[in-house]
Amino acid sequence: MENTEHPLYPYGSWPSTLGADALTTNTVRLSEPQWDKGILYCLESRPEEKGRSCVVCFDAGKPKRTLLPAPINVRTRIHEYGGSSYRVNAGILYFCHNDDQRIYRLDTEQPNPIPIAITPEGPYRYSDFCLDQQGQRLIAVCEEHNSEQQHPENYLVSIALPDSSKESAIEDSAQTMTVLARGNDFYSNPRLSPDTQQLSWLSWNHPHMPWEATQCWLADYSSTAGLSNARVLVGDGSESIFQPQWSPSGELFVVSDRSDWWNLYKADIHTGTLTAVAPLKGAEFATPQWVFGMSCYSFLADDTLLCTYTQQGHWHLGTIDTTAHTLTPIDTPFCDIEGIACDQQGNGAFIGATPTTTAGLYHWQNGQIHLLASSQENTIAEDTIATAQPVTFNNSQQLPVHGFFYAPTNGQIEAPPSERPPLLVMCHGGPTGATQTGLNMKIQFWTSRGFAVLDVNYSGSTGYGRRYRQRLQGQWGVLDVDDICCGAQFLCEQQYVDPERLIVRGSSAGGYLVLAALTFKDTFKAGASLYGIGDLSLLATDTHKFESRYLDSLIGPYPECSDHYEARSPLHHSQQLQCPVIFLQGLEDKVVPPNQAEAMVKALYDKQIPTAYITFKNEGHGFRQADNIRYALNCELAFYAKILGFTPADTLPELPFVDAQTIDKLTANGSD
Repeated sequence: MENTEHPLYPYGSWPSTLGADALTTNTVRLSEPQWDKGILYCLESRPEEKGRSCVVCFDAGKPKRTLLPAPINVRTRIHEYGGSSYRVNAGILYFCHNDDQRIYRLDTEQPNPIPIAITPEGPYRYSDFCLDQQGQRLIAVCEEHNSEQQHPENYLVSIALPDSSKESAIEDSAQTMTVLARGNDFYSNPRLSPDTQQLSWLSWNHPHMPWEATQCWLADYSSTAGLSNARVLVGDGSESIFQPQWSPSGELFVVSDRSDWWNLYKADIHTGTLTAVAPLKGAEFATPQWVFGMSCYSFLADDTLLCTYTQQGHWHLGTIDTTAHTLTPIDTPFCDIEGIACDQQGNGAFIGATPTTTAGLYHWQNGQIHLLASSQENTIAEDTIATAQPVTFNNSQQLPVHGFFYAPTNGQIEAPPSERPPLLVMCHGGPTGATQTGLNMKIQFWTSRGFAVLDVNYSGSTGYGRRYRQRLQGQWGVLDVDDICCGAQFLCEQQYVDPERLIVRGSSAGGYLVLAALTFKDTFKAGASLYGIGDLSLLATDTHKFESRYLDSLIGPYPECSDHYEARSPLHHSQQLQCPVIFLQGLEDKVVPPNQAEAMVKALYDKQIPTAYITFKNEGHGFRQADNIRYALNCELAFYAKILGFTPADTLPELPFVDAQTIDKLTANGSD
């Protein structure tokens, strides 16, 4: 008999101390840090409060303070994805309330302050606030939804700030808002120069997405007269401009990918000429602008900025001397960094994660880094943490593809030596996006139970330069499918995983990748689609404005290229799909509506393929509520156990496989 230090369990059946509840209990999502008067503010999203987001602040030597009581939910729905939903200036908090999408003000320095609405009721959504304190105006991006138009209109507005003693909401939009700029499809990043004489901003137009082609505008600004002499300063239609920002002395900086890599530049405000600031080869100072308010750099002082940049999927921290054009890397344990914010007085902040700690809010000062708040206390032992191992493999076109491999890890368990683990291939959303390598409890949930995980930065992902990002143009549903299948085969060839137990899972565009791989390839045995896409034509005609022309570059313009849409839609080729699938869907999803999942569910049921369809009434594109997150994950584990034939150690819910009654209900709902 073989002696083992720990008990033997088959892969997938390992007992784990990391239950689904550990992913949401005492867990928050931290985002959008910013400074005001030496106080650091941050947005905290709380799954245990049904996904409510609130503003918290950290004042030196004082406990963390929550500024807004439940049920106030700080969230903007602009572009459906939101972002940059609040701003603090001179102790006054301006925020967008999720329930009515109006902007409110709150005096944080008063005891028991009451939020006061400063925008009228109406079909408006706001984001990306900028303060004109001298002129008492709030500048913002506005999205106006008109039922008579197919898509909302986006523009820049200036909003009059009420007298601080006013206790009632402004009701007249004509008196409240002045349109500053309109005519382009999208706007972002309005920023006033330090002397308040000039305003810069970004715009882009269909069919482009912001990571494909944006323009940086500059105009003279007056709080009474608005804008004049507006002109495109940077951006010729072939480059992506990111995060224009003014230095304290009034110099304008931008990030551009004109060199193939998103690098940082100083812009001449008279000629638009760009001068590289400490250029790095093979590094990027930007991320795809899916949401508002992304920040990869900020000014510590007039000639010094704190920045983050990514190389080969790993994020780094550094400072840049903008006069000497030198970058000084800062040695840190972090592999994920975002939300750089500085107060121009030497204080910096960012959200960072390491391979062994979840994301936290950190304060940087004089080279010293201090943790202020954690998104989650680690609930997993060190010897049970699987860390990301970078892998590069070739796809069928012999193009290199990048990803990260996580081996099954559990310090208290051993597997039979003759067995190899099942592989779970993860497909990030977007598809323009990238995976991260900081401690992710969702990945640890699987690896601690004996699954291997491959997290793929397939062709089209960011962080590897514009050319890598552009690989997917015209190739969505083809090249990325090949990439993930080749990644799984690569690990099989290395004998890291069991070739008979390959699973693929993904959300949104990653969910489409799941369905496409299961339909057009025979690599995987099962899959999980979280709010994924089954019919590309339906997506092209039934999605929100922000992504309504996204597929022009990924596939081709619709309906001119409708044959490509049909050829790559899993729904139109469901006869080729022979694998069980679990679908998880929010019923309030405006990005990928439930009809996408329902059409695929019906097709699979007709073929008598085991299918589960799990829906959530109060969820949209992504799950925010603790109970739903836990239930979705446990159902997914139960599904894999059923399909792959192992007995999980967890007590799991009874899995509701699709039956005739489910189909009758879906059919009835579809006819309403």
